[in-house]
This record gives sequence, C-alpha cells and structure tokens, in this order.
Amino acid sequence: MTFSTVNPAQVWSPPLRALYSTHIVGDKPILVRDFIHSALYHPIHGYFSRRSRSVGVLEKSIKFNQLEGQKAYMRYLDTIYKQNDISWFTPVELFKPWYAHAIAEAIMRTANFSVPLKIYEIGGGSGTCAKGILDYIMLNAPAKVYNSMTYTSVEISPSLAEVQRETVSEVRSHMSKFKVECRDAADRCGWGNVEQQPCWVIMLEVLDNLPHDLVYSENQVSSWKEVWIEKQHDRETLNELYKPLKDSLITRCVDIMDLEKTHTTQSNAVSKVKNIWSKVYPKPRRCWLPTGCLKLFEVLHEVLPKMSLIASDFSYLPDVTIPGERAPLVSTKKDGKSSDYENYLEAQGDADIFFPTDFWLLERIDHYCSGWLKLQRDHSPKKGRKRRTITLETSSFMEEFGLPSKTRTKDGYNPLLDDFKNTKFFLSVPTHNVK
Repeated sequence: MTFSTVNPAQVWSPPLRALYSTHIVGDKPILVRDFIHSALYHPIHGYFSRRSRSVGVLEKSIKFNQLEGQKAYMRYLDTIYKQNDISWFTPVELFKPWYAHAIAEAIMRTANFSVPLKIYEIGGGSGTCAKGILDYIMLNAPAKVYNSMTYTSVEISPSLAEVQRETVSEVRSHMSKFKVECRDAADRCGWGNVEQQPCWVIMLEVLDNLPHDLVYSENQVSSWKEVWIEKQHDRETLNELYKPLKDSLITRCVDIMDLEKTHTTQSNAVSKVKNIWSKVYPKPRRCWLPTGCLKLFEVLHEVLPKMSLIASDFSYLPDVTIPGERAPLVSTKKDGKSSDYENYLEAQGDADIFFPTDFWLLERIDHYCSGWLKLQRDHSPKKGRKRRTITLETSSFMEEFGLPSKTRTKDGYNPLLDDFKNTKFFLSVPTHNVK
C-alpha cells in the first residue's frame, strides 16, 4: 500500500504533551476517529472521564422574568460559571425545565399512545433532560401513559451516569421508569434484540462529540486519502499519514456525501483546465467526515427500526482555526478561562473536541441508514423505510412546542430565542409511505 506523510514542520510537536499521546497512539498508526474517541472517552485519560464536571448542573432554575435584560443575563451567566468552574452549561440546563418540556411536548403530539411510550436518550449529560421530560409527562399526559412508560439513558461515561441517577431520583416515582445503561450506543452488541415497537430517541449535543474521520487531497483534482496518525521516530511527536481510501466506514461516508462526483461528472475540457490549474496553484483539501454519526445511525436503524428521532446540535462553530470542511473546535478551560488549540492533535484529555453538524448531510445519513437513499439510487425493487424529516432553527422549535414566555426577561430579550443562533433541531419519524 502506498502512502505519504505530512511535512514534519507542519505537525504538532510540544515535547511536554507527548506522554498522553503515547497512550492513544501505539506502535501502529490509528485512524483519526480512533484518536478522537480515545481523547474524549478513554476510561482513564479521556476528557469526559477526567472531567466529570465538564457539563455543569445548576442548583436552581434561572428566573428569567426577574432579570432586566441581556446585560443582566450575561452578568448572571458569568457569575454562575465562575462559581461552578465548569466548561459549559448545556441549553437544557440553562433553560430548565422549559427546554426539556418543549421536547416532551413534541413527543406527546405525535406519539402512539396505544403502545407503552419508550424513550431512549443518547448521552444524557446531567439527567436534566430526562427529569424534565418525565416531570412533564407525569403532569400533562394521561396517567396510563406515565405509569407504563420507560426512559432509558445510554451513557458512555460512568461518572455522568451516576449524576443522571441522582438527578432523576429527586422524584421518587420516576425511578421505576428510568434506568441508565453505561455503554457505547454505537456498539451493536450492547443493544440486544431488535425493538419492534415504536420508540423515541433523543440526542442533545451528542453529534458534536462523536468521532470524525479526516480525508486529505494534495490538490484540487487528486483523489481523497484517509488520514492516519502515527508516532514520529523520536516517539514524542505525532505525524499524519495518508493512505488510499480503504476503510469501509470512511468509504461509505464519502459515498453518501458524493465527494467524488466532481471528478466523474465534469466535462473533459473542464477537467483539463482544473488539472492545469491544480499544478500551477496546488491547494491541499481537508474534509472532516461524521463517521461516528454514520456508525451510530446504522446501529440505531438496525435495533430500533420504528424509532422517531429528536436531535439538537451546533449548525456551525465560530472562530474555528483548524483547517478543513466541518473542522472542530478543540477547547480547554483552565483557571476559569477558555482557550482553543490550533491543532486537534493537542487534545490530551483536558480538551473538548466538538464539531459542527451538517444537517443536510445528517438527513442523507438518516435516509441512507434506513435503507431508503441507497435503494432509490440503486433503483432497487426492495421496499425501503422512508422517513419524514425536518430541520428547524432552535427558536422555531421552541416557539412551536415550548413556552417562550418563561425565558423572557423584563425588557423582552429572550436568550432561548435570541441566542443559540448556531443550533438547530432535527426531527425524523418513520412512515409507511415508500413511494
């Protein structure tokens, strides 16, 4: 197999950071997604294991109606961040219980109550969403719905799993309906038998922390190559290694994105011009692939074929300096101050790695994993499971399903609607319509 390496002058090389990297990268090269997975989720060295308080928990809900306006709200946020010394508060935490109540309302409007309500939450954080949804259904749904429902949190972090149990147990009756399964949701083995009944899956700020792969092209017309990571000969620095596309998860993701279509659909004249231009002005290309999302969706569609999905995440991230399409932010917090790294290889267990979500691509992955997109493209006579999907701005989702008046300040400023402009909701539900 042919391969190439990046210029050593371009790699990350602070010697004091080498120790942790050697825990991730052994004697053999690893894919970028495996590096990111270890940096975030390694049981000893990973960010979410070492920083159990990376996601904050507010002792009490914010009384937005008592705040004068945006300046007062920002001062309040600054105070609680300093008091808690955590990386960040999730939207479901900042706007509790109203954020979770909106999700519960969305579920209640479309759920089939002729069968027991089953909810799965992937990456439940502090348990605030679970408790808020259980509270809402207990108070607003028919008693038989609450009494027969189950809520399962699939959480990879043991420390966060314990926090979730503590949060939900504040209401005693919830505990007979709630459980935490401490495992990786993308691992098919943990799911057991296929669930044939309708169910709901919730993922809030999960997609951004899923492992991604990286592909590289040395110019505008060269083929994409997989990026691997290996140790340098000095054993203290890391190197990017480029190999032809071979990994099945990467090639499936490239296929879904149609990254290669520009090479196959252009006219000969256009191709010749691009070839000449690429030689005169070569421009390397880097593209981050949501292979962790693809793997998770493949598993979910297999084990929960009748699932309805609600996912919320960042649609873009500001001030990203790491190169490549859909590149991540790598951020750490020390002494109450956040700082961003300029190279993803600097992640060493004390840094969060989070990506923007391409919601157009997310929809394609959803249809692909349900079998519909692939069957349509291949003109297969088989029946695929078509899905109804919609992407909404967070403000639109909350105006439709929530109570925005509860998060409005005295002067009319509403952080739930006015902030988080870079977040969206993705809703996907099954349908029997295959035409």
